[in-house]
Amino acid sequence: MGKLKDIDSKAEAKGAGVVTFWQFVKFIFVSLLAMIVQFVLLNILNHIPAIVALFGTDFKWWVFESPVNMAEGAVVIGGLGYFISNNVANIIAQIVSFFVNREKTFNSGANIAITLPIYIVFTIALIAFSAWLNPTLQHLFVSKGWMGGDLAANAATMICSAVQFFLYFPVDKILFHKKKEEKEAKAD
Repeated sequence: MGKLKDIDSKAEAKGAGVVTFWQFVKFIFVSLLAMIVQFVLLNILNHIPAIVALFGTDFKWWVFESPVNMAEGAVVIGGLGYFISNNVANIIAQIVSFFVNREKTFNSGANIAITLPIYIVFTIALIAFSAWLNPTLQHLFVSKGWMGGDLAANAATMICSAVQFFLYFPVDKILFHKKKEEKEAKAD
């Protein structure tokens, strides 16, 4: 990780614009890591028998609706199982993203007791939005015959991940503004 710190130092020497650009590049890689975690978990959870059994159960609660669809053949997609697997995968991916972005992307020494609750509230809002948008897109893709169940689930997840990506960067940039070095200098 010494090379990463060297690049961080060189970026800081060139000014705030270069630092932000470099953070954005690192944020892209961390987001890709989080997306991989989310996709792997989504596809694992979608094949756990207890969750698969819930795919046939229509789920409607407040603004969240995950209807049951019949894909090609007799494959059931959607429902409570889809809602659970999609949101569990998203939550775990965001936990990974928080800690990696805090440590590696922004090299932040910001107080976790302050930043984590703010991040959690923002994440809950984004996950609630994704919990509404994802099954809506998945249902659209399947009902129009554009995709099968697994492909539609992954395509909807990609779109929601992209929306989250563009919203998280500015929020993380604000939350993780305090550098580790600044925190250590104040302690001395």
